[in-house]
Amino acid sequence: MRATVLLPALALLIGAVPLATQATERPDWAFPVTDKVQPAVPPDDGQPKTAPGSTKTYTRKQIDDLFNPPDWYPDIHPPMPQVVAHGEAPNVRACGACHLPTGTGHDESAYVAGLPVSYIIRQMADYKSGARKGSGSMTTIAEHISDTDVRAAAEYFAAVKPRHWIRVVETDTVPKTYVGPGNKRLRLPGGGSEPIGNRIIEIPEDEQVVLNRDPRMGFVAFVPKGSIAKGEALATSGGNGKTIACAICHGPTLHGLGDVPPIAGRQANYIVRQLVMIADGSRAGPSPALMQQVVKNLTIDDMLALAAYVSSREP
Repeated sequence: MRATVLLPALALLIGAVPLATQATERPDWAFPVTDKVQPAVPPDDGQPKTAPGSTKTYTRKQIDDLFNPPDWYPDIHPPMPQVVAHGEAPNVRACGACHLPTGTGHDESAYVAGLPVSYIIRQMADYKSGARKGSGSMTTIAEHISDTDVRAAAEYFAAVKPRHWIRVVETDTVPKTYVGPGNKRLRLPGGGSEPIGNRIIEIPEDEQVVLNRDPRMGFVAFVPKGSIAKGEALATSGGNGKTIACAICHGPTLHGLGDVPPIAGRQANYIVRQLVMIADGSRAGPSPALMQQVVKNLTIDDMLALAAYVSSREP
């Protein structure tokens, strides 16, 4: 279930044109789409995969089964309800397929561990009503899932303890990448590097771990140098009136307040995506309405800096 993070007030004092006064363009680095031309990679050998410390083995076909995803380490999370472990074919995928049993998810999905029950339920209602767009798979799931399963999944992920999943690194250069199947950004097999520019490049710490839906290891988010400090200034002070400080809604440590979700340590690109979609109206509903004043003066570069800072915090 692709739950969302409702980002607070944030801003960065740079001379770019705010989204409120320009046509909102979605940066392709934050909205990865599977490349039409894929690099040549060795075919799957059909052999069962293993993971250190796990007694389980899964073939690639089993790993990619969205209604029966792998559970490498059953002892590191609570017992999963049916909807998280298996879903309900043919329209309700197992929540654990995209978000993992640990709720930490991947760059193209969402980190949902520790989100409030009421918040997750509200997001599913927004997907069902059409107020929240941006994910065809989540819209389909929301249209077919029962209220009982929504609550079961929400209670499960709310009970899962958040953990460190994103390592934010400031740099001038990044590995050359491509967007593989499932909208996953991966290193080019041939290697090489390129300037980062004004982008966030988020890739797995270990590609095979991520491709195997193994929850041991997460992602590194490369950001331009200086991004974290710029984002901290925006997040903590509101950029001298440009926006509203994050802590007002999300708490002093960004770990949430009441039914306002925690945002610390979540995927950087996911945070950017949500801010852009709130700004361009594709995320509507009661919760995003509260964010309109927050995002109206933000530029894409502001959002990048804010995401870098927020993601660098401990979840």
